[in-house]
Amino acid sequence: MLTKIYADLAVSISELKRNPQALIDNAHGEAIALLNRNKPTAYIIPSETYEWLMELVEDIELGQIIEDRKAEKKDAIEVKIDEL
Repeated sequence: MLTKIYADLAVSISELKRNPQALIDNAHGEAIALLNRNKPTAYIIPSETYEWLMELVEDIELGQIIEDRKAEKKDAIEVKIDEL
């Protein structure tokens, strides 16, 4: 069974234990696939990349809320501010 690895760099857990900071430094900001028995178990990514991904997820979730609310608009009753 082939497993796709979503990183150009891959290391074993044993390699990671030897000198984790050196691996991170040598990756120059690229993702590192952490392998256990030659299968990816985790990815090590720079904190900036993780933060960017979390912002992207939040933007996608907010976009979905906007789309859901647009769909609700057809059922809305229009009122003027003075009528409230």
